[in-house]
Amino acid sequence: MYSRKIKYPRTPHLPWSPGFTHDDVRNKTVNQFNGKHVVVTEKMDGENTTMYANCIHARSVDSRHHASRDWVKALHARVGHGIPKGWRLCGENVFAKHSIYYEQLSSYFFMFSMWDEGNTCLHWDETKEWAELLGLCMPKELYIGKWDSEWFKDHDVDMAVSEGYVVRLVDSFDFGMFDRSVAKWVRPSHVSTDKHWMHAEVVPNKLCRRDKGENK
Repeated sequence: MYSRKIKYPRTPHLPWSPGFTHDDVRNKTVNQFNGKHVVVTEKMDGENTTMYANCIHARSVDSRHHASRDWVKALHARVGHGIPKGWRLCGENVFAKHSIYYEQLSSYFFMFSMWDEGNTCLHWDETKEWAELLGLCMPKELYIGKWDSEWFKDHDVDMAVSEGYVVRLVDSFDFGMFDRSVAKWVRPSHVSTDKHWMHAEVVPNKLCRRDKGENK
């Protein structure tokens, strides 16, 4: 029996995100974060991917075969048995180059959230525990603590090597509260090519030398 597939929500842009386009959703305020503990992680330039115990899909729940998904499907075959029934984990498949070419990746997949059978996103600490249990990497933490507007004003993004950052509540939250619990900052003119990456030649990003051939 296959798990009920759930499409990952669209992440709203922060009010000052320069990468906002007419197809995106933008928060007009950040009041929902005031007084709360948040974690800010690096936004990876890849394909959103969801894994269940017995299936896997990209953002579209009926995603078809693509060569850039072969590696992450093989990863799922190794770790899927460790995902509880009715649960799912979400992350970024960065096997193929999109707009940024990575040369020092620790993995081709970065897990950023874990959801239980009640469709609740786990607390960040629990998420990290699950990532460690499953042997999965997570995006780099840039900040964790109480919401601090000054940190965001002072934080510089190296737009040559980073797509941006994502902020989320440290606490758990229900699926219906996603748009009030997660937001992103994306660099301007993020898509730098005329041809969509799915219709271009698959160019693998590079792993750190010590990780080549490993399961991560």
